[in-house]
Amino acid sequence: MPSSKREQARLERRLVASLTDACETAKAEIVGFSWLTHVLDYAAFPASLRVVWVFDTQASKAQALASGQGERMLELTAMALHEAGVELQALAAHVRYDSEEQCQRINGGNWQKRLARLG
Repeated sequence: MPSSKREQARLERRLVASLTDACETAKAEIVGFSWLTHVLDYAAFPASLRVVWVFDTQASKAQALASGQGERMLELTAMALHEAGVELQALAAHVRYDSEEQCQRINGGNWQKRLARLG
């Protein structure tokens, strides 16, 4: 776990930059993919880290995962985390897939509420 607020801020900047690169790559390659984010509790780092890949609809998410794009998203996640200096065991356990459609249906479009359940 990063020991100081300054180290946490540096890690956060590295994560945002590297995950933004992964996001832009995925937008060009994966139909229906919209954006990604991460959730992190520094008190439980790195075990608490979750990377969430968000699609426009449940159908787009299902199609991407059925067509093997899940492996590409894991690969992009691994590259981004490596670039940020984060090494994880069992990467797939830290990755989630979601959709705007599900957030709207279940959480009224409140992503903050929806992502809080991952913590």
